[in-house]
Amino acid sequence: MVSLYLYTGLIAVVGLERLLELRLSVKNAAWAFARGGKEYGLPHYRFMTVFHTLFLVACVAEPWVFARPFVMPWGFVALGLAIAAQALRYWAITTLGPRWNTRVIVLPEAAPVTGGPYRFVRHPNYVAVVLELLVLPLIHSAWVTAIVFTVVNALLLRVRVKVEEEALGTHYAKSFANTPRMVPGTPSPPGRGLG
Repeated sequence: MVSLYLYTGLIAVVGLERLLELRLSVKNAAWAFARGGKEYGLPHYRFMTVFHTLFLVACVAEPWVFARPFVMPWGFVALGLAIAAQALRYWAITTLGPRWNTRVIVLPEAAPVTGGPYRFVRHPNYVAVVLELLVLPLIHSAWVTAIVFTVVNALLLRVRVKVEEEALGTHYAKSFANTPRMVPGTPSPPGRGLG
């Protein structure tokens, strides 16, 4: 029972962290719009907001409703991977600086950011999200949440990545022509440098 309370507290901290990220996103959006930034993909963004909120609710609900246990050592392995996902997310956020956003806002004529984790993959923040959606529920054996939200997120990312890469345009495509989308060491997607 103690582990359930601790896990619920962890999810609450992640929820607070997401609210702080949204606040930063609003600030960065204002910065981008003041410099001529243009937004893309608003319809799917609204769905993403609901999706990620429901994810946190499901992370807590499944262990409480179905009495999912904390299983050692796997719970600690999942926790370690969740922490690694957060580290990758903040590396990406720090690297992008004021250009980071939860929305797709593109600055005209701005050179793509190719440093930090972007040296290895085009979308390190999405790698972090994929990992988090898989392992955060598994800390307390919420395997249904892990499966359902990972599958739905894969479908959502197909839309999101396409919108983002098309919005970033040909300069981005050329800069990342030899960089894999999400998994370091894999071939880059064929066609237009975008896949």
